[in-house]
Amino acid sequence: MSFFRVLSRRSARPIRLLAVTVLAVLTLGSCAEIFGHDPLRVSVAGIEPLASEGLEMRFDMKLRIQNPNDTALDFDGVSVDLQVNGKSFASGVSDQHGSVPRYGETLVSVPLTVSAFTALRQAFSLAGSDAPIGQFPYILRGRLAGGLTGGTRFIDQGTLSLPGLGLAGQ
Repeated sequence: MSFFRVLSRRSARPIRLLAVTVLAVLTLGSCAEIFGHDPLRVSVAGIEPLASEGLEMRFDMKLRIQNPNDTALDFDGVSVDLQVNGKSFASGVSDQHGSVPRYGETLVSVPLTVSAFTALRQAFSLAGSDAPIGQFPYILRGRLAGGLTGGTRFIDQGTLSLPGLGLAGQ
């Protein structure tokens, strides 16, 4: 009996080695496909005020997502963090799902929340700033959820302007 146990253990090693090798090759192949793609181009298409709740301000941020690749990108959720003047300002999530077509674009809406305390802190920092009136430098970081890797991260930066009562991205 012990002869067969030793034989089965020895024959299992090459099978395990083969399985690990095949798994490594498949993983590296899919990574090459992922890394061979150009990054998404995401820009702020607009920001509109929403009804406020309590001590919070709410905005609807529209993101234009462009896919410069030859395969469509499916997503199932969006999360964003917005910095204004180098300070955390707003964040938002949306369970919106869809697809960005190959060599195409789509608009995605994400509701943003700004606490009253954050708005006051920004107002005080802007009072001492030498930035042009109504011009606010921003950095937007976010993630489109979905896919094999769990999602695609993006970053955008620019200047938000305050024309009249609404905000618009530039």
